[in-house]
Amino acid sequence: MTEANTHCLYDAQELDEVLASMARQLTVFLRGQAFAMVGILRRGVPLATMLQRHYSSQSGEPDPPIYELKVQRYADDLNLLHPGTALTESSELAALDLAAAPLLVVDDVLYEGHSLLRSCAYLAQLGARRVHTAVLVDRCVRTQPIQADVVGIRLQVAPGDIVECHVPPYEADLRIEIVRHGQHRPSPEDSLLLRTSLSDSS
Repeated sequence: MTEANTHCLYDAQELDEVLASMARQLTVFLRGQAFAMVGILRRGVPLATMLQRHYSSQSGEPDPPIYELKVQRYADDLNLLHPGTALTESSELAALDLAAAPLLVVDDVLYEGHSLLRSCAYLAQLGARRVHTAVLVDRCVRTQPIQADVVGIRLQVAPGDIVECHVPPYEADLRIEIVRHGQHRPSPEDSLLLRTSLSDSS
């Protein structure tokens, strides 16, 4: 059996600062426009709530509403579950006038981009005219014609590495871990190389 090594890259305090930085990006990006958030189940929903809190605190604007959308292609261990990228239609979203305000789709990890692209296409099908995207982690390996407008962290890791976002209430603590199979446990020096925040790359 291949041994898996797990290492924490970001803890809750560091990720709270990342989310605050993402909210600052939103404040500049949306320029005070009223908007709604669409969290991709599962972890995109609580992340949208955290981002909402930071955005409202910084901007002084009312809390943007948050809606849920279930989209799935991969399991957490990157095993392919749905080759066609399964999306469960939302009667709540379908009942809204999505053309009235911008939408912000929130997810935890941007991998190849299938789920994010499927979500944006579905919202456009429902009438949305302006759909933006935000992800906590961009793995920088997308294969689909989509990118995140707001990015918390950019991580360039080996293809076989798994980036795990632990987000309450689904996990006990907010944290980002990297899981490597059959390789050495990342040292602190390795972690410094892996951690590339948006502020470092801009």
